[in-house]
Amino acid sequence: MKICVYAIAKNEEKFARRWAQSMSEADEIIVLDTGSTDKTAEILSELPKVRVYTEAISPWRFDTARNRCLEKVPEDADYCISTDLDEVFSEGWREKLEKVLSLSPDKVSYRYTWSFNEDGTENTVFNIEKIHKRHGFIWTHPVHEVLTFQGEGVPKTVFCEGLRLFHYPDNKKSRSQYLPLLELSVKEKPEDDRNMHYLGREYMFYGRYREAIDTLIKHLSLKTALWRDERSASMRYIARCYKALNLPSEAENWLLRACSEAPHLREPLTDAAVFFYEQKNWYGVLFFCLKALEITERTDTYITDASSWGEKPYDLLSLAFYHTGDIENAVKYAERALEISPADERIRGNLGFFRSCMK
Repeated sequence: MKICVYAIAKNEEKFARRWAQSMSEADEIIVLDTGSTDKTAEILSELPKVRVYTEAISPWRFDTARNRCLEKVPEDADYCISTDLDEVFSEGWREKLEKVLSLSPDKVSYRYTWSFNEDGTENTVFNIEKIHKRHGFIWTHPVHEVLTFQGEGVPKTVFCEGLRLFHYPDNKKSRSQYLPLLELSVKEKPEDDRNMHYLGREYMFYGRYREAIDTLIKHLSLKTALWRDERSASMRYIARCYKALNLPSEAENWLLRACSEAPHLREPLTDAAVFFYEQKNWYGVLFFCLKALEITERTDTYITDASSWGEKPYDLLSLAFYHTGDIENAVKYAERALEISPADERIRGNLGFFRSCMK
């Protein structure tokens, strides 16, 4: 079984050695440097198994760059793994991967930690599918690119238990190219619901709230926009935009729609609880937090918001119970919040105050 890792890179010298060491269980490592001005290419060229190519991609598109890199992977490779230089595999990944490759899948799904909390615990975690057969796949879309199957029917995908990929990004690195590339992506394929959703979210990040609202409503109107989790997320983002525009009644309306759209998710319920907390509607906080805690199964998609699965619902409940005169439950839920987040001095102070009220 010949397994190759391939990646595009630009000005990643601080990650180069760590990444190459993590990928060293592969037979070959292919890197396409797209214009580094630091020592990325130089460092990688000196490392075992790594072959570095250079090419300026103009106009810049992530799909074009990844396809150019994939073309450099040897034709006799059985499987390819696409990663970025700010990512790290768990040790012993190849042995785990080979067990599922014996099933001859077209793609392999595995657990990806996209972000971490300040204390080092995992934040956003979901499954991705960037391990694939050498032939029969290309990358599509200028940004938030997708591995697209070129064969007939639906590609066979298997999940690799225990295979973990961790993302440690340079948060100072500019992502300003994402917005124009998303606009281009939607222009090229206006019926693509996924990128319409991403574009609306990006407008929200930039504070372009009216454009975000219009774009997210377009996403919801598309015939292919059927995934309830993502539809609910669009509704949550519309609510955030209306809240930023100081239109709370519109925000409330969209939050309630988000909860109804995906009643199996904690995230919209937690967002609603936060909204009612800001409105000092304590019974609203109680209702939505208690509903959120009834959901005990966390999804494995990028829609997951770690705060909904942390101390937040318990913290909000403790405050709501205090304001509705139920001090015993205020203490109970503050204790649970502090168990989850023991370094939070505000929660600790609240708990001490609630206990003093009981006395």
